[in-house]
Amino acid sequence: MNNKILKPLLQCIESLQTPCFSLDSQLLSRGIVGFEAEISTEIYTIAQQLKPWRKGPFYIGNFFIDSEWVSSKKFDILKPYLQLNGKRIGDIGCNNGYYLYRMLEFSPRELVGFDPSFLAYLQFLLMNRFLQSPIVFELLGVEHLPLYTPPYFDILFCLGVLYHRSDPIQTLKILKNALTPGGELFLDTLMIEGHHEVALFPKERYARMKNVYFIPTQKTLENWLYRAGFKEIQCLDIVKTTIEEQRVSCWSSEQSLGDFLDSSGQFSIEGYPAPQRIYVYAKI
Repeated sequence: MNNKILKPLLQCIESLQTPCFSLDSQLLSRGIVGFEAEISTEIYTIAQQLKPWRKGPFYIGNFFIDSEWVSSKKFDILKPYLQLNGKRIGDIGCNNGYYLYRMLEFSPRELVGFDPSFLAYLQFLLMNRFLQSPIVFELLGVEHLPLYTPPYFDILFCLGVLYHRSDPIQTLKILKNALTPGGELFLDTLMIEGHHEVALFPKERYARMKNVYFIPTQKTLENWLYRAGFKEIQCLDIVKTTIEEQRVSCWSSEQSLGDFLDSSGQFSIEGYPAPQRIYVYAKI
């Protein structure tokens, strides 16, 4: 969406006079970030203008935002491994901040999200007008991490970003250099099966995404991390992406995962293996 179209919405959101609400614990127990209250229809109208909502779900006052991705599924995989209390946390490619909001319950020292998407920023801003959380949102990408004089972060999250980078090892080096001694990285990325040290490199598109570069085997990803300077590397999980996790909703785009696979569901429409993700923990 063109930023010129979105800028008037920024002014609308910044001018909202809203009370402050706490995250609803009952909603959080169902993986939903938000609160219940009577709010004006103006808020619903603004939220509709901010579609598509890719990450979520959210509940704003009296309406439910059913995002394309059920992001709670990914967070549930990572949650048992998280020890964030008192730590400086960075989320690279944070989208609208769903995971950052989920991390608040761990009482981190600082939460900083990086994402260059202006639409995602406005979605975050709308939610944060009500929650008034201490989360910092930077309209920046992974290449801008050195602006936080390294080493700065104790823990970094890089979820669903690496396969969009044409130089994955350099990206991992940027992440490593931003971490304090003993710093930790939680990463997920697309992967292919196999025991060889190879990676799939799509000719043009993968599952209709045009900005996908390297999709490694587990061994290749571990080698990348090692070459980037990470020493402790652990595979947390490998999960096939399903239409229960990523699907069309009234808050998303008109197409989603089901439209990007062939009739068997085993391959992308380009003929590549269907998406599956590897979740990795690495420490320096």
